Amino acid sequence: MSLLGVAPSHAASPKAAMLFPGSIGDQSWNASGFDGLQAIKTLGFGIAYSENVEAADHVDAMRDYARQGFGLIIGHSGRFLTAAERVGAEFPHVQFIVGAGAHGNGANVMSIDFDNRHFGCLLGVLAAGMSRSGSIGGVFGLEGLPTTIDMVGSLRICARTARPDIVVKIVYVSDMESAAEAKEAAFSLVAAGADVLTGQLNAGQVGLIQAAREKAVFVTGRSYDQTAIAPAQILTNVIEKWPEMYAAAAAQVKAGRLSGATMRYGFDTPGSSGAMLAYRPGVAYSDAVPVPLRQQIDAVCARLATGKLRIVPTAEDARAGG
Repeated sequence: MSLLGVAPSHAASPKAAMLFPGSIGDQSWNASGFDGLQAIKTLGFGIAYSENVEAADHVDAMRDYARQGFGLIIGHSGRFLTAAERVGAEFPHVQFIVGAGAHGNGANVMSIDFDNRHFGCLLGVLAAGMSRSGSIGGVFGLEGLPTTIDMVGSLRICARTARPDIVVKIVYVSDMESAAEAKEAAFSLVAAGADVLTGQLNAGQVGLIQAAREKAVFVTGRSYDQTAIAPAQILTNVIEKWPEMYAAAAAQVKAGRLSGATMRYGFDTPGSSGAMLAYRPGVAYSDAVPVPLRQQIDAVCARLATGKLRIVPTAEDARAGG
């Protein structure tokens, strides 16, 4: 675990700390969280952060920041929720936020996330529409977590709704930071017939994309940097708007309001959709995605926004395998 920080400009400045499960240089999940921390800094917060925080260190790391006077402490992963609940009870005047957490708790432990159901659905429609073999595959971690069930289950539901004959195969990896493990999982899916891959990993997402490039199959990413790895294979990226979401929460803290709410940002929430599909800035998809499929996805977005489409995935929908 490494600790870095930027000192506040004066003693009265609010301070925010963020804990990451991996490296902020992963071009994926942790990097997006760091962008959120930079957005918080622009609000006048002094910032500090810890990378590669192991589960055994979650409680101590959060407690240390609270003792140092940080009024906003963020764990950028649902894995930090248990620690936030425990330490939050000890420091009732500190706002704890869990990115991608399953729920809020008490008066000062808040969970925020983009709506995984919405974007899992869009990825399912996209992958099903781009597949020529009739088989698509996904590589994910954190099997069984509510946010994972939302993403994977919605992907499977919407892919099959869009194309009833589609085969959807899911592999769960043990380490979301391991590019090597993700790459091997992707190879196994391609060997089984998948010609479009998707996933939701941290540093491991790079391995998924490298596998797609080597096997010349389509894939989705999580950052613009990943488009550059395989521009011919990337169809789009799910760009998560963590700067927008974290800044909104930080502004609330700066105003003196603490919360134990759970916020899910999607197409049906005011102020932010929580994420967006983008191949590069200002461009949603690669040229490989045909216009009719883009229009089909736009229609799904519209139904999600109006509430005409509601997805309730189950653990069975998110199961491993086909």
